[in-house]
Amino acid sequence: MNLTDLSLLRLLQLASPMLPVGAYSYSQGLEWAVDQRIVHDRDSARVWIGDVLQFNVARFEAPLLLRLYRAWEHDDFVQLAHWNEVFCTSREAAELRAETEQMGYSMRRLMQEMGGFDAARLDQLSRLEPLSFPAAFGCAAVCWNIPPEAMVSAYLWAWVENQVSAAMKSIPVGQVAGQQILAEIAAQLPQLVNAVMVMADDEISNYGPMFAIACSRHETQYSRLFRS
Repeated sequence: MNLTDLSLLRLLQLASPMLPVGAYSYSQGLEWAVDQRIVHDRDSARVWIGDVLQFNVARFEAPLLLRLYRAWEHDDFVQLAHWNEVFCTSREAAELRAETEQMGYSMRRLMQEMGGFDAARLDQLSRLEPLSFPAAFGCAAVCWNIPPEAMVSAYLWAWVENQVSAAMKSIPVGQVAGQQILAEIAAQLPQLVNAVMVMADDEISNYGPMFAIACSRHETQYSRLFRS
């Protein structure tokens, strides 16, 4: 990865939990797993988060994010619309579909209000309806000259950090345990990112039955802190 000082700072900004896109309000089925006592302590949280990362996010979300980045990079709006539609229509549950659309909308609005982004790309971004969060995230990364490998790393890290934060709010896991989970899962990220960078289209898969069940069951869960 070749990062300039400014692109590194922009990368940190994109991965920051302060990014106002509402990621903190979603658990992506983790809350249901907590309710069912599947996740109940540090070790079970690490296993759940690590498995979803490996078998869903790194095999589906991240490869599609990379393709959306490439489409923005080459101003290929046909491919952009295609992969954005694939992502939106492949969400496993209604809550996940609503999540990516809400976060995509918030990211687009943030970019429009901040200023400094390429006007032509912002115009194309405004035409994508529904807009997935990876499509908006990829647009920001291209506009800020963030290399694709660095972008994928930041996206996966931000997802893991949000999941650990959700676990800390849902089960008796303290800050030290949360950092231990982050450190252990972070060790997997370089290998996962390398796999994403060379993954072929026919290798992309979001096949994760338990993850889909968790997300679907959360929609009718009696008591909830999170929106997914």
